[in-house]
This record gives sequence, C-alpha cells and structure tokens, in this order.
Amino acid sequence: MSGTVAAIDLGATSGRVVLGHVAHNELAVRPIARFANQPVHTIDGLHWDVLGLYRGALEGLTAAVREEPGLASIGIDSWAVDYALLRNGRMLGEPYHYRDGRTAAGVAAVHAVVPAEELYRLNGLQHLPFNTLFQLAADQRAGALDPADTMLLVPDLLAYWLTGEQVAERTNASTTGLLSLGGGSWNDDLIGRLGLPRSLFRDLAEPGSTLGSLLPEVAEALGSSRAIAVTAVGSHDTASAIVAVPAADENFAYISCGTWGLVGVELERAVVSEDSRLANFTNEDGVDGRVRYLHNVMGLWLLSESVRTWERGGEAIDLPALLAQAAAVSTPVPVFDANDPGFLAPGDMPRRIADHCRGRGLAIPGTRAELVRSIIVSLATAFASAVEQAGELSGTTVSVIHLVGGGAQNELLCQLTADLSGRPVVAGPVEATAIGNVLVQARAQGFVNGSLEALRALVRLAFSPTVYLPRTATGSSLPS
Repeated sequence: MSGTVAAIDLGATSGRVVLGHVAHNELAVRPIARFANQPVHTIDGLHWDVLGLYRGALEGLTAAVREEPGLASIGIDSWAVDYALLRNGRMLGEPYHYRDGRTAAGVAAVHAVVPAEELYRLNGLQHLPFNTLFQLAADQRAGALDPADTMLLVPDLLAYWLTGEQVAERTNASTTGLLSLGGGSWNDDLIGRLGLPRSLFRDLAEPGSTLGSLLPEVAEALGSSRAIAVTAVGSHDTASAIVAVPAADENFAYISCGTWGLVGVELERAVVSEDSRLANFTNEDGVDGRVRYLHNVMGLWLLSESVRTWERGGEAIDLPALLAQAAAVSTPVPVFDANDPGFLAPGDMPRRIADHCRGRGLAIPGTRAELVRSIIVSLATAFASAVEQAGELSGTTVSVIHLVGGGAQNELLCQLTADLSGRPVVAGPVEATAIGNVLVQARAQGFVNGSLEALRALVRLAFSPTVYLPRTATGSSLPS
C-alpha cells in the first residue's frame, strides 16, 4: 500500500502544512504552505493567535487537497503546555503564551500544596514555571476556570475544530504535570489536591488512533468530496521529532533543536531520583510507550530574539552571513549560562546577555559576530553537558548524538556540540517533526508497519544526514 497524508506542524514562530507520501521503503515530504505565528500582546498579557493559526492550517489543507484529492489523513503537532478554555464547545479566549509572566503566582500556589520534591515523584517533570499545572493554578486564582468546562491543549483544540471530537493526546498531556507517572491516566488525586475541576480534562487518545473524520462543513470548505481521517500523532512536536531520529541502535542521545533545544535519551521507564530532579530532567511520554527523558535548553531562541531586536532597529539581518562571521571569530568569547531564566521572556536579548555576562565577571562580546559566536558556544556547552547528564542519570551509554530540527542546519553549532561532547553528531533531518507526524499517520493507515525502529530505518533510507566528528582539543572553535 501507499498513500499521502498531511501534517499540520505548528512552531513558535511559524506553522506549516506538509504533504508526506509513504510506501514500503519510500518516504517523501513536501511543504505545501507556511504561515506566520505571531503572538499578540493585549492589556492582560501575551497570547497566541490560535484563530490565525487555524486559518493558516485550513488554507494549507485546501492547497493539500487540491494537489492530493485522495488525501488519507491529517495529523497535528505543536509546542506543549499551552491550552484554551472552553464552555459548551466555545473558546472563552485566546490561549496564553507560555512566555507570559502570569504563572509565578501559580508556581507558589502549587508548591504550597505539593512540595517540589513530591511533585517530581508524582509527575516526573522538570520544573519549568510555565508547565500547564502552574498555568491552570494561575488561571484558577484569577477566576478564569470558573466558567470553563473543558481544557484543550493547542493541537487538541485544532483537532476539535476539524472533527468535533474533544480528546487529550497522550504525549502532549504528559507535559501538563497532571498525568500519573507510568499509570496511564489523569492523576485524579493530584488534580483534586490542587483544587482543579476534574471535568476540564478530556479522555486520553493514543498516537496512531483515529480521532474522527473531518466535519462535513470543514470538508466542504477544503474542497474535499470525501471523509478525511484526523489521526492522533505525537502531538507534542518533540514527540513527533523523536520518531524521526534516524538512529541505527539504542545507544543514542537526541537534540531536537529549534526555538528550544530538547536534549535527552529514549527510555523504557521514567527516572525520578532526587539527582534527576535536581538536574531538572523531565520524563515525558513518547510514541509507542517510550519515555522521553530530557532537559530543556533555551535553544535558538537566544539567537532569533537577538536578530529580532536588531531588526526592530530598522536593519535587515543576513543570518547566514552573520553565522559565517561568527564561525570566523578566532578570539575567545564568553561562555554564559544559556538556561538562565532571565532569557525566557521576549525583549532585548543582546542587552540581557551583556548584563548577564557583566554581572558574572565575564567579558562582554564586542561585535555582533562575537555575540552570535558566544550564543552558539554557550548552547553547544549546554547541549554537551545535558547529554552527559542524561547518560549518567539514566544509566545509558551514549555513543552518538542525533541533532534534528532547524538547528541541524547550523554547522557551527553541530561541530561545537561534537567537539565539546566528544561524540559524533549526526545532523538531520531538518524536517524531523513533520516527518515523525507523517510516519505515525502512515502507520495508522497501513502504508507502513513495524516498530519505531522500523520507522527510523525508513528515515535513514530517505534522508542523508551530515556527520560531524569531534575534533581534538586545541581547535580555535573550542571555548576558552
């Protein structure tokens, strides 16, 4: 069998619709549409323009149906943790952005009831101030939960608008902090202790399950004369990206690198030791029951927000040229803590990095090229450290690092990560998230079969990664 499916892949700065054609020993993906994802500041905070994203997705699906009238399935993935509140099926307001500052009160409220140590034993999640349970606690304090009867994470919201079915896909639900660790269900006891309404939470759906078919009015709007299935995928974009890691054996670490850098290993069971909590590693559900044991690194957000700052001054930035200049910098640059929470919010990133360095007695990059090199070296240092910790904390031997996503195009980042980790870095595919989304749909439709390892073998056949070997010690690229 063979067939074509469509992946809706929503990232922090843009969304896209990708067509994937899959058959035995055949895999090809092709972007059909791309649309901006521009958050909106209002008087009450920072929000996602989820209606704009849905409009962009529908326009992309219309183009996909036009090109592939026999389209078999649609799958949706996005970032994690953020949600819409609904009442009687109607959205009560645009979802808050996880970078909005309202969650501090939610963190304090949750930890007053469930101390951090106990919370980690219950949900296995690293502490991030924007985790869903903290956001819900903040909304509860503000009275925003009072009129709501449903909470849907972003991919589940779009799936509801397409099909009329309300579910909570498991991989994304695992990032809420409200699932029982290894228990396969919502943690009703934790939800009750936090005073959250249990009615908000929909039934869990597994990756690969059929959520339903397009509503007739949606199919008509897309120009489709047939029922197209909407399939649950690893709707957390990292879960989809890890499906497409072209690993040939189990001794690998992964870095899914875009706005965030998600660094970890794939396990059969969670690690919830105190050492793991203190290292701020998380345990999230993956496709086929795997555990994504990983640490969030700030990622290319540091670079993209720096570029946005410069462009707000009216200057166009040629990023490839700037990266080439950064690669040519031969003088030492500061290595700063890429995970400092001061870098989380939008704003003047070059100034924040300068202030961070100044406050810690580090040199301040003097030129844009030096700042970019400092960012890349600092990220590579954080990546290498996280890989080392992931292996030690999980008892995993890591022999190779697979770096997928947009960061795979950054040659300097890939080479420095190899140098600093002492391990080969296999870079690519860049489109890993969309590919993983496509593969889970294709398997559900019967176009391919087998385990995750079989799906990864298909990725290896279809895409040729770039391998970066670690260089010995004194290369000028190594941080001083």
